[in-house]
Amino acid sequence: MIFRTVLVVASLMSASAAAMAASCGNTEQGFSGFIKSVKKEAAAAGVSAQSIAVLDTLHYDKGIIAKDRAQNVFAKPFLDFQANMATAARIAKGKQMIAKYKDVFDAVQAKYGVPAPVITAFWALETDYGGFTGNSPTMQSLATLAWDCRRPEKFHPQLIAALQLLDKGDLTLDEMRGAWAGEIGQTQFMAYDYLNSAVDFDGDGKRDLRNSIPDVIASTANLLRTHGWKPNQPWIQEVKVPAELPWEEADIAIQHPRSQWAEWGVVAASGKPIKGDNVQASLLLPMGRNGPAFLAYHNFTTSYLKWNESLVYSTTAAYLATRIAGAPAVGRGRAEVEPLSFDEIVKLQKYLAAKGYDVGKIDGKIGKGTRAGVKDLQKKFGMPADSYPTPELIAQLQ
Repeated sequence: MIFRTVLVVASLMSASAAAMAASCGNTEQGFSGFIKSVKKEAAAAGVSAQSIAVLDTLHYDKGIIAKDRAQNVFAKPFLDFQANMATAARIAKGKQMIAKYKDVFDAVQAKYGVPAPVITAFWALETDYGGFTGNSPTMQSLATLAWDCRRPEKFHPQLIAALQLLDKGDLTLDEMRGAWAGEIGQTQFMAYDYLNSAVDFDGDGKRDLRNSIPDVIASTANLLRTHGWKPNQPWIQEVKVPAELPWEEADIAIQHPRSQWAEWGVVAASGKPIKGDNVQASLLLPMGRNGPAFLAYHNFTTSYLKWNESLVYSTTAAYLATRIAGAPAVGRGRAEVEPLSFDEIVKLQKYLAAKGYDVGKIDGKIGKGTRAGVKDLQKKFGMPADSYPTPELIAQLQ
């Protein structure tokens, strides 16, 4: 059943962008026709008529669209974001939860290879350890976002997967409630991930990510393993960087052996030398060469960035895991960093887009496309190419 589901959803995800664009809309007009097309797709995927009938109860939800357009939390600088999210209370409770469910965490790590602090950090950030999982109707959210033109290629397959989840009996329609964007459970799984990576670890015959702590812990580990997690390997390590370094090499897409970073003067946060071995790592500078610095390993560049593409979120989740594991608080870096304002970043993105750089959505967030454009401009101006936009760069543009 799962193998067939993977094939069906994969085929939907491979649909051409043009076809997706032709069947989406930003208003309620045309929504009923869209639902009719989804019914046909669901039937072709083997969903029962009873589950498909749920689609008749849905409507286009303008409130969901408003929330989708108002996402600015990931636009905050890393130090501000982590201060709000990686709190002392969450760290303390994370340690308590690991102690409380030690047997479960030990069994999960033995099976899936993911350490308890990594799982616990996601649990903390997503729902405060199950304290708030959301109460939005999942089907309503997914149908609205699948019809909307901003990201139909992401949510269209999720809607089909949600119908399959319902049909499979993992969740009832009443239980299918969560975050406004369709995430379900204590670590906020999208429907496709719930369908294919959720685990019945307590053996009660149901994969329950809302109420079963063993299922939540094991399913989170299984999803990370699906994303590419390698057992007994690091994920992120805070370091200190020298005043001079080939900054263009500090890029999440570029890896070097730790021995190379050591040769360039990178040391552990404590000031001690890092291991001079062949383990590959990227130098992650979430606020540029003067801010906090991390070596990011395979488990970060695969599992974390597949969990959430936002660099500020992924870095915070990885950092929080190290804090729960016992690492000290993050340093502020080599010097004070003056981040650009939201409006300044939007203006920069518009400038980059006008110059032909692919920055994606103009959203005030320093994402992969914006960082690549900034890096290229820094090289052209002879500035340290650390990919982080600064007032100095803006002055050069003006």
